[in-house]
Amino acid sequence: MRCPFCDANDTKVVDSRILKEGFSVRRRRKCESCEKRYTTYETIEISMPNIVKLDGRREPFNREKILSGIQKACQKRPISTEQIDRIVENIEKNIRDISTKEVSTQEIGKILMMYLRNLDPVAYIRFASVYRKFQDVEEFVHDIQSNEQQFTISESHEQ
Repeated sequence: MRCPFCDANDTKVVDSRILKEGFSVRRRRKCESCEKRYTTYETIEISMPNIVKLDGRREPFNREKILSGIQKACQKRPISTEQIDRIVENIEKNIRDISTKEVSTQEIGKILMMYLRNLDPVAYIRFASVYRKFQDVEEFVHDIQSNEQQFTISESHEQ
């Protein structure tokens, strides 16, 4: 590893710590030439499937889009940053489990709504109202009621 200060190759690891439940490592390093210290982080890089949009376009998975959607739905709700991060990590795991090549935005939306429904009913309704693009209130109420029935049925099958 090259020193970011003097560009020397002669550096050594002073301390290593495992972070994020074993999925990343923080290393404290010292340059043998200039004796300055710096920190590096080592993480696992997992390739995510491409996302298939409603119009058929494909684009690379973008964690920030999911995080942004959840944050907007959870705005001004008693939900911690840790809870949101955990949901995003779970959604990423679900997406990897579905496919290694492609996942539709509809599948991602369903997964996200399931997590929000279990987390906070207001956040769930906020996300559903934007995600589903309802034309009127009756359509919104009907969709929420039918989703409630689907979740109830799928939850009873899981037990």
